[in-house]
Amino acid sequence: MSALPPPAQQLVDGVLGPASDDGSYPVLNPATGLEIGVAPDSTADDVEAAIAAARRAFDETGWSTDLELRVRCLRQLHAALLEHAEPFRALTTAEVGMPGFMMGAAGFDVPVEGLAWMTDLAEGYAVERDLGVAEPMGIASRRTVRREPVGVVAAITPWNVPTQINLAKIGPALAAGCTVVLKPAPDTPWVAAELGRLAAEHTDLPPGVLNVVTPRSNEVAAALTTDPRVDMVSFTGSTGVGRAIMAAAAPTLKRVFLELGGKSAAIVLDDADVAAAAGAAAFTACIHAGQGCAITTRLVVPRERYDEAVQVAAATMESIGVKDPADPGAICGPVISAAQRDRVASYLRLAIEEGGTFATGGSVIEQDGFWVQPTVVAGLASSARVAQEEIFGPVLVVLPHDGDDDAVRIANDSPYGLSGSVESASLERATAVARRVRTGTLAVNGGVWFSPDAPFGGYKQSGLGREMGVAGFEEYLETKTMAFPA
Repeated sequence: MSALPPPAQQLVDGVLGPASDDGSYPVLNPATGLEIGVAPDSTADDVEAAIAAARRAFDETGWSTDLELRVRCLRQLHAALLEHAEPFRALTTAEVGMPGFMMGAAGFDVPVEGLAWMTDLAEGYAVERDLGVAEPMGIASRRTVRREPVGVVAAITPWNVPTQINLAKIGPALAAGCTVVLKPAPDTPWVAAELGRLAAEHTDLPPGVLNVVTPRSNEVAAALTTDPRVDMVSFTGSTGVGRAIMAAAAPTLKRVFLELGGKSAAIVLDDADVAAAAGAAAFTACIHAGQGCAITTRLVVPRERYDEAVQVAAATMESIGVKDPADPGAICGPVISAAQRDRVASYLRLAIEEGGTFATGGSVIEQDGFWVQPTVVAGLASSARVAQEEIFGPVLVVLPHDGDDDAVRIANDSPYGLSGSVESASLERATAVARRVRTGTLAVNGGVWFSPDAPFGGYKQSGLGREMGVAGFEEYLETKTMAFPA
């Protein structure tokens, strides 16, 4: 494995350094439970200084209007990420517990590619659109619609795929002309701090345009959601925390972007290859120990093929097992923390209480680090909590359906609507079912939607707004209509 990057530092108003009181907390490797570094425990004063710096940089510098500067800085950051790719990848595996194969996708390559894509989009984006001449109320007027940056953005990100989500927020926000305070999860502060270091040391970003603070305390971080100088909160994480952020932002009527939980369904129709679909669903549920909001964690199969699907899913999970994420063959690594391991364990106990059985797995693994057996749960009703609530572990619930209409009903029987998939021998039939599923992204017969140009987000309690694509860029823009004498 490559050497890790320099120690984590916060970035406030262009200055890299420790917390203002020199406080810190340990960064743990979830595969071993051992400390691999420390992160600054940013204070309330540090968060205040970061907000003030971002406000000043937006209000008093040319950042918001100088497209050429923004494009240059973002291309410099993209180049720095590519130049430092190997230590960044090693850090991600060590801090996040993410298997190496994911670095070619959401772990590193796709978000870095996405930064370049977003920069190109901003460079060619038409910020003004001519509506032509009309005569509202008899007054001949030429109208234009102008897009302008929202202002100061608080970007609050989770621990599961931090580089993807960090870049999916700061990329479009900076490209649009906003300034940013990035606050990562305290389980994975180092990758965010390294992003800040590269920006500070390898780009021409003016001081205050990008700030990275790493407080451990939610109370300290809460100022980002309530401070009137912050114009927008962009949050990815659990639905419960999303609700709290939305409520905290309400008194100042901030714009709020929320990408929240999921309990996505993999629908297998009766003309599909059920065995292949069950194996694929089990594989997907094991990726990164199931710690992905868009992972399909409900396998919905024809009732007459239910036992076969359960058997294949269980055999697939058993063949995958768990491995150290530094192992080149790893698919399912550890969960992020002891708290997350215990949370998953509580759902496994609940599965039995609700009448379910384990076709494989069903317990935590007693070894150094934070490990859970890949698990297939059978015998539950769609209404069971284990089939309804997001677990964020390598747990797949298999549910039977009685035809296309019933499969759609089960898929939509969820407070979430983030992702999903449909498999059928008929593309037309699969597409018809997919159009009835109320989720933000769907894979139809193996299609892949994850790409920098494709909007990502959810229906219902899976969130508000979209990340990536043109829609993700426009989340960070206001709309101004102007009229002039014709």
